[in-house]
Amino acid sequence: MGRLDLSTEIADGAVYDSAVAHLRDARVRLPTFSQLADPSTIPADIQARVASVDPNDPHAANLFRVNWYNDADRAAQVDVPGFLLLPKELTGVDAKIAVALGNRFPMIGSHKVLPAYACLATRIVTGRFDPAHHRAIWPSTGNYCRGGVAVSRILGVRGVAVLPEGMSAERFDWLQNWVGNSQDIIRTPGSESNVKEIYDKCNELETDSTNVILNQFSEFANYLAHLGCTGPALETVFLNLKKSNPDLELAAFVSGTGSAGTLGAGDYLKREQGSKIVAVEPIECPTMLYNGYGAHNIQGIGDKHIPLIQNVMNSDVVAGISDTSCDALDVLFNTDVGRDYLARRRGVDPGLVDELEKMGLSGIANVLAAIKTARYFNLAENHVIVTVATDGAGLYDSERQKAIARDFPNGFDAVSAGEVFGQHLAGLDNDHYLELSHRDRKRIFNLGYFTWVEQQGIALEDFDSRRDQSFWQGLAATLPDWDRMIEDFNGKTGVE
Repeated sequence: MGRLDLSTEIADGAVYDSAVAHLRDARVRLPTFSQLADPSTIPADIQARVASVDPNDPHAANLFRVNWYNDADRAAQVDVPGFLLLPKELTGVDAKIAVALGNRFPMIGSHKVLPAYACLATRIVTGRFDPAHHRAIWPSTGNYCRGGVAVSRILGVRGVAVLPEGMSAERFDWLQNWVGNSQDIIRTPGSESNVKEIYDKCNELETDSTNVILNQFSEFANYLAHLGCTGPALETVFLNLKKSNPDLELAAFVSGTGSAGTLGAGDYLKREQGSKIVAVEPIECPTMLYNGYGAHNIQGIGDKHIPLIQNVMNSDVVAGISDTSCDALDVLFNTDVGRDYLARRRGVDPGLVDELEKMGLSGIANVLAAIKTARYFNLAENHVIVTVATDGAGLYDSERQKAIARDFPNGFDAVSAGEVFGQHLAGLDNDHYLELSHRDRKRIFNLGYFTWVEQQGIALEDFDSRRDQSFWQGLAATLPDWDRMIEDFNGKTGVE
């Protein structure tokens, strides 16, 4: 793997020229990061073209929809990103919990298409990826590789998804409809927490020089896309709430670890609003909490290692959530019996109940960690916690049926709904919740050595440079440089 991947110069002029010709022929214009952070800056003629395109189509215009500001139909642009504001009747806490909706992103219904675009676009404009020659290899536990396949198809690139065989059937169904060749879906052993097996397969694929590995766990474009785009979007959600209540404070940002890219938004929010950063992982695979291991079903978080792009030394809390809770609440939120219970017995607004389907398993985990955070810090009505729902419940219909058959063999009825609510929401405790000391941060940081230095070949000096916040603060300057390179590249393709 070599040095950290932060190139802002053209590495190979011939590759660059080939990429310009390829995207000119494909009629693709690349959006800048600043345009994705604030889509109101996208030129009016491009916005008009975008409006005429189906958000599910592999059309170049949909690259300009790879942002948080799409409406519920993912067609038009809104001033404030879509979010759910969860009431005390559901959460049991006074603090306001705002959940930004990743299912409003185009093509894949998940915000992971944003880092996928970022990782490939930055390699193209720096002359490190030739769309006419290279294959894009997307190692993932589901949504990132789907985003990579979608972006690859738009750019006329052969995209290969590498993901564990135990992921939801809906992920594989989507991939089957999007890849050009079924051989471009590579199933590795295990499930969500089996990331090393993905790395092993990628190391094998990398022996072919035409394969370029776009590893979300180590590509800093993933981190920077969330720092520059997701962070400001979530701040917009908070500031919108603050308009009607000037006393509100942003207390915390909560996100599952996963690739750690989304946690980059926490660095932005901590800098701008002083909020805490809460990293979430499964109790069944408690890497940060206990140097632990295991398997789990919160698809999107917890992977038995510490991502290279995780700014561990800036985190404030690690919250452990059980996949048992996420599976059970997914059933509660997405069955008629469960929705009726929430509306009739718990007094949750029926309109909000209907919208809970916009949260997938990792979104539910984030909400539970937000509730734990509110309880641990005794947060009040004037405190806001922001988090994200990476995707919606539709990606887990098959997992829900498994959970019902396994956990409710006699059927999921009103009594079951009450038990689930009582155990997993009302009875949620603060076990497996760690407010990090400096020593805790160092312990978690050091865990990354074994993956990145010993296994993946990162230089020790580069690995250690990530301890200092000056390293992460210096990264922010990379985005304007990449934006200028994107603009120059677009100028050379001549695509308007």
